[in-house]
Amino acid sequence: MCNTSFKKIVFFFSFLIGVFINAQNIEQKTIQPKIIVIPNLKSGEDLREKIENDVNYRIALTKIKEAFDIRGFTTIDAIAKIKSIQTNAALSQETQTDLKTEIIRSSSADIYVDAEININQTNSGNSVDFILTSYEVSTGNSLSNKVGNSGKFYTDDYSRLTSKAIETVADDFLNVMQTKFDQIVKDGRSIILNISIDKESSYTFDSDVGDVSLGEKIENWIADNSYKNNYSFPVISEFLMVFDQVRIPLFDQNGRNYSPNKFSKSLENYLKAYGLKLKTTYLGNTQNIIIQ
Repeated sequence: MCNTSFKKIVFFFSFLIGVFINAQNIEQKTIQPKIIVIPNLKSGEDLREKIENDVNYRIALTKIKEAFDIRGFTTIDAIAKIKSIQTNAALSQETQTDLKTEIIRSSSADIYVDAEININQTNSGNSVDFILTSYEVSTGNSLSNKVGNSGKFYTDDYSRLTSKAIETVADDFLNVMQTKFDQIVKDGRSIILNISIDKESSYTFDSDVGDVSLGEKIENWIADNSYKNNYSFPVISEFLMVFDQVRIPLFDQNGRNYSPNKFSKSLENYLKAYGLKLKTTYLGNTQNIIIQ
């Protein structure tokens, strides 16, 4: 075999190996969520005051953010986000739920983490419990929950105890959360879809729309547009159709978050093309469409 031919063969196999390695790297790449950590609020508590006046919570938010950052997660600084929203005059200062919701919404996070600190004072030493619960932003579904404990020490340095409590829980918490998130990326997120017919409407689910009944038209669209055709068969009556599980993708074709609202809006636009009038309301992962 001539030297030139041998070089061509070596180059060809080197190229194939490179393609194979790159394909493996693409396949193994883990999609990680964007995360924001928010303090747990008890009844009557003010979110701004909790962060501004409670040094333990400020340390907790910073420490857990650092723990996420070290492990390669993209995190949003909740303290900075709260300060930026303080200048928004349109936001009610009295409605704490609105503030928390606005922080989460404006952060563009995939997951928010609720952080709770409990200080325990006893004669045999003081300790801190650190409770972490993560939720998927778009659906409100819980992903992971872990409780860390600092252990008992004869100290009033609760900031230090808070740090110790975080160290005991961070790895397990993040591993469970990542596993659940990976499953969502693979199988899609689950939503509930309620489709009802207004009592004043002339339609029922047996009404003809195009070449099939309205109920069949809707189910066919769900079958074609649910993620990997994964959905539960509907519970249906004359005026109500309930899909208690419809899987939708986490991201759209452009890599942007694909929310349950976008899925419902697409169904709404599809039905409007047949002359139907609709009203849609959203509550987390529950989507309600009313045919008028």
